Amino acid sequence: MSTPNRTSVIFDLDGTLVDSEPNYFEAGRQLLAVHGVTGFTWADHETYVGISTRETLTDWRQRYGLTAPLADLLAEKNRRYLELARASTQVYPQMREFVERLSDAGVPMAVASGSSRAAIEAILVGTGLDAHLKTLVSAEEVAHGKPAPDVFLAAAALLGADPTDCVVLEDAAPGALAAKAAGMRCVAIPYVAAQADDPAFASADLLLRGGQSEFTARAALDWLGGDRGTR
Repeated sequence: MSTPNRTSVIFDLDGTLVDSEPNYFEAGRQLLAVHGVTGFTWADHETYVGISTRETLTDWRQRYGLTAPLADLLAEKNRRYLELARASTQVYPQMREFVERLSDAGVPMAVASGSSRAAIEAILVGTGLDAHLKTLVSAEEVAHGKPAPDVFLAAAALLGADPTDCVVLEDAAPGALAAKAAGMRCVAIPYVAAQADDPAFASADLLLRGGQSEFTARAALDWLGGDRGTR
């Protein structure tokens, strides 16, 4: 493949590299049930896709009247999620191929996620992606989660890359907004198909409306190599 010499690629994790949302849903459903909140549905969960765990739980404390301290809720949610994630987390096959081919080409890469560092590391190690993705930033390490650009700017800094030379891959509207706020190009791969028309995705440099079913490593590599604006 050929890519612009200075290009760096920054990946969101959940829903972009791996299909972890079912595990996040189940961890959240379990937590809420323990605290007396029942009936939390997948549709409810979809409204939080792309939002950090901390910000989700902050909203839940208000929405559902949870009285436990935020720190305790974070620890409980992360514990439940990690149990599920370690048991089973699926990497999207075309994403794995994309990462491997970028790695072979020497393209600098990072993961910038709204998850905790422990969750990111557990998934990368469990899926073997840690062999290629060694630079990572979690929501815990920045002042503001997506749609603020903090995690992406922090990732670029760790890579020693200018934001204008970075391409972000994202599945959620808040992440697409964060990428543009960081001054980076964005490949949007909506996890929730019904959200493809969200105005946040309109500014993406490449929008794959079909989500992961439309993403291929080869097409992404061609686009990175300069064949932009063809889809």
